[in-house]
Amino acid sequence: MWNRIRKRYFVVLHDLVMVAVAWTGVFLIRFDLHPTQVPLEPLTTTLPLVVAIQGLLLWATGAYRAVWRFASVPDAWRIIKAVALGTLAIIAAVFLYNRMEGIPRTVPVLYPVFLVLLLNGPRLAYRLFRDRRIGADTEAPTQRVLALGAGAAGEMLARDIQNHPDHKLVGFLDDSPQVQGAKIRGLPVIGWIDRLPEVARREAVDLIIIALPSASTAEMRRVVELCEQTGLPFRTLPRLQDLVSGKAQLTDLQEVAIEDLLGRDPVDLDCESIGSQLRGKTVLVSGGGGSIGSELCRQIAHFGPGRLVVVENCEYHLFRLEREILEAAPEVSFTCSLTDVRDREAVAGLFAQHAPDAVFHAAAYKHVPLLETHAREAIRNNLTGTRIMAEAADRYAADKFVLVSTDKAVNPTNVMGATKRAAEVFCQNLDAHSATRFITVRFGNVLDSAGSVIPTFREQIARGGPVTVTHPEITRYFMTIPEACQLILQAEAMGQGGEIFVLEMGEPIKIAYLAEQMVRLSGKEPGREIEIQYTGLRPGEKLYEELFHQGEELQGTSHQKILLSRCRGSEDWSTLKDEVEQLEAQAQASGRDLLPQLRQLVPEFQPEPATEGSGSAETGEKVVHLRPAEG
Repeated sequence: MWNRIRKRYFVVLHDLVMVAVAWTGVFLIRFDLHPTQVPLEPLTTTLPLVVAIQGLLLWATGAYRAVWRFASVPDAWRIIKAVALGTLAIIAAVFLYNRMEGIPRTVPVLYPVFLVLLLNGPRLAYRLFRDRRIGADTEAPTQRVLALGAGAAGEMLARDIQNHPDHKLVGFLDDSPQVQGAKIRGLPVIGWIDRLPEVARREAVDLIIIALPSASTAEMRRVVELCEQTGLPFRTLPRLQDLVSGKAQLTDLQEVAIEDLLGRDPVDLDCESIGSQLRGKTVLVSGGGGSIGSELCRQIAHFGPGRLVVVENCEYHLFRLEREILEAAPEVSFTCSLTDVRDREAVAGLFAQHAPDAVFHAAAYKHVPLLETHAREAIRNNLTGTRIMAEAADRYAADKFVLVSTDKAVNPTNVMGATKRAAEVFCQNLDAHSATRFITVRFGNVLDSAGSVIPTFREQIARGGPVTVTHPEITRYFMTIPEACQLILQAEAMGQGGEIFVLEMGEPIKIAYLAEQMVRLSGKEPGREIEIQYTGLRPGEKLYEELFHQGEELQGTSHQKILLSRCRGSEDWSTLKDEVEQLEAQAQASGRDLLPQLRQLVPEFQPEPATEGSGSAETGEKVVHLRPAEG
């Protein structure tokens, strides 16, 4: 510590001496370097004043917080600012002291120029000396690095690498015409990114670093494919959204993740409209421990609700979420309830106690093959649970109720999708008979949700394979969990009641492509080091999913990533309630003969014939399928 203080005093002393040298030197230059002609009285009487004022401003502007070893352009600008302010203050002080009597007019003009050179020059010289000395004292760099991207991120990466002698940056590749042939921190922009395989061989590169934090998903896929062609290890800087959210620093190198290739552009939200719906309000989230529910809770907490009530039937998930929210947002009044949405009395008690203004219903069973053999539980949870929550929202005058739905509700071929479609129909029709506004938000798969295909593939790769895919042509829509939840909140703010909002999912992704890319990103070769096996479609599974029914008409909304599905017409409310009650009663009583009644409620439901040995979807007999969940 004493050594650090001693160095700081040395810097202060150096700068004060330079101030005195600059002030005196300008007088000498003004009188052609003839000391006998310099007027001593104005020089000696003003010098202490100049040193004191300039020293104080150097301290106040933070010039002494910088370390000479890492002197940089921002440090130089800080000194220029201090000198400019100091010059103005000195002129004012000397004018008040003696009306500038005996002070040549050229002195205040030349003084700041001299002082900037005298302060910045030694700092730059010291840094150059230290950098050269470190380079001379260490062994030759062990890794030759090539950077993809010569923008601000690339420049910062170059600065960081130059301070680590075990790496040597050989140059940049970039697709911007403006930087071709230029030099960044003395290193050349060698050419276009498409030349990566050729340049990597020619320059004997050991490591490639992707410095493109704002690259689109399509650009990242192209760059990663080029990196894979070289056979060299490659790393990336964090994505733009992680930098903005503070989750990562610009120089944090990390492996390329599958999310980098499947992720999407950041969502542009109308935070003011979302905040007006949530700020100071009581908000209830069901299924709050799940992938979507927990992220909804995190984002809702950001908007400052008056109270956040979380309903979850898994004790461990509720415990984890409570700890996280209380730590991240201690100012939010948080209530957690270990409750099953099928428990009518418990749900009614929650609504009576808290009277939520907004309800986000994310509680659902979602695993398609498993629910094919557990139709009873799917109906009780996905339909009955939704009905109980929706009717409670109506009875206790919630302003809005948002049903989180799925693309599998469109032309469903499985029990899960049919029960979610039945829940959509019930909420849409209840909207016409309630002061509560019921809104449905429908979207496809989310990346890395619990039990989904990505963590399944990750586990299989870690075991050495094989990676199992049901069909080489099977495709799915993907979006990130944060993006889905942001758009759910935006849809809630937009909704007026009765709408089905469909989130824009982009292009569907082949699961086979996903598997191959995950194997490659693990450093292995698909088909050679990690086998990919095709196991055949499972019960209830479709080759591709749809986001809207052919009887629905999609139209745009005020948000480019949210579409509105015009409803297919309303049902007779009395008949609909009777059909729902009959199905629920049958599920509660025996769990048999459920599919015909479910088809009556959802006419477009066309279940796939049960395969041999798959069990009965109508009895709920338990059958275990040892295949990954792709839906």
